[in-house]
Amino acid sequence: MSVVRSLEVEGSDLETPTWVTSYQGLPRTVNVRRCRLTVVAGADTGKTIELGLPQIQIGRAGADLNLTDTKVSGLHCELKLMPEGYRLRDLGSTNGTYVKGVRIVDAFIQPGSTIQIGKSAIIFEPLDEAIAMPLWNEARLQQLVGGSAGMRHLFDLVNRFAQSDATVLIQAETGCGKELVADAIHQCSPRRDQPFIVLDCSAIPEQLFEAQLFGYETGAFTGAIKSTPGVFEMAHGGTLFLDEIGELPLDVQAKLLRAVETRRVRRLGGTKMFASDVRIVAATNRDLAAEVNRGTFRSDLYYRLAVAKLSIPALRERREDIPLLVEHFLRQLSVSSGNPDPRLPDDFLARAQRHQWPGNVRELRNAVERAVLLPNHPQAAFEAPPKKEQGFATIDIDVPFKQAKQKLVDEFDRRYLEALLEAHDGNISAAARAAGIERMSIYKMIRRLGLDKDEENTNRPPTADPEGDEEATGHDR
Repeated sequence: MSVVRSLEVEGSDLETPTWVTSYQGLPRTVNVRRCRLTVVAGADTGKTIELGLPQIQIGRAGADLNLTDTKVSGLHCELKLMPEGYRLRDLGSTNGTYVKGVRIVDAFIQPGSTIQIGKSAIIFEPLDEAIAMPLWNEARLQQLVGGSAGMRHLFDLVNRFAQSDATVLIQAETGCGKELVADAIHQCSPRRDQPFIVLDCSAIPEQLFEAQLFGYETGAFTGAIKSTPGVFEMAHGGTLFLDEIGELPLDVQAKLLRAVETRRVRRLGGTKMFASDVRIVAATNRDLAAEVNRGTFRSDLYYRLAVAKLSIPALRERREDIPLLVEHFLRQLSVSSGNPDPRLPDDFLARAQRHQWPGNVRELRNAVERAVLLPNHPQAAFEAPPKKEQGFATIDIDVPFKQAKQKLVDEFDRRYLEALLEAHDGNISAAARAAGIERMSIYKMIRRLGLDKDEENTNRPPTADPEGDEEATGHDR
């Protein structure tokens, strides 16, 4: 098993939170500076902790530094140690996070800064000592591909976490490959020969969540014509992967927590209790700590799921992996298409290194496939389409005021919705979160504006909700 060790950093620059140690040109360890947090005001004055973690949470419960200050939220703020510096981020707290009297939403802070939350003040001090975190010794793990230090550190954590039955929470942007990470945990675990069951919580109608999770008996509801097991029963002895766990309604979250705690489930409409020996792996592209503070995700379920946490780096944060991934996808295309030598435009890799990849590895895989299929139109592979000119609609004073106003409102709604859906690949859940509105509101706008009919004519389903991460750093699901 890998060992995390401490080391003294001679002549270190305290403004460098993390760095990679290499040997013969290959990264060997990721080094994370130890930090001291000292409470200097508030109910917990005098409390001190020293941690060597890439992320440090401060709050009232379930954090790395827990305070008794009632003005502090459950998970109040987070310090993230990055190569660029120390990033302080408020987690949607009730009373805010301040440095030098300035309210911080997301900002880099200096060593020695005093963080003010609630009635408490905390001095943040980086130390000379660092923690050396080992890296996986290969650029692959199961179906995952990545030679960067961030990915090889992830591979090492996946392998370590797999040896226990602890629940794991995977957090990453859409398209990073959360399902492949969950599958790697399963394949590296003692449960590898048992079922690996996937439930995509973003694709289930709200009224069917319980039926999918726990199963149902004949006659439990209209359409229940035969007894059907839920995913907890199906995964018995193996691993249950709950993708996009943040989409679960609050009432279902409470029932899920009970099932996870008791390892027993009862089908809808039934009386018999079924044993459910499963290892839970959950994933989300939401910031669940912030959702806890907003009251949209249960704190007790969050703490139960986040026993071990994994974060998958976005593709833009590991551009050195792009050539390796492109080569991998070309091999896949060679097998699936029967073309022994699929080729890309000569400038593909150069342009790929400049692209921001908002869709992450999924977008890269699609770009490779399009570039192979459309070699004469390489720009169509992944360049963002030019933004449409946002001119103001013509006002017709011969039309009654209310009618003219509604026409302008409808035109704005149409343009905004089209741009929103285009930016999120037609993903309703992601679009709703970005716009700060409910999913049903988007569905209603689509129907009201006739966009569903427009999409039928263009063969592009606007209400598709492809939240699953079938492309990660390697193969499909």
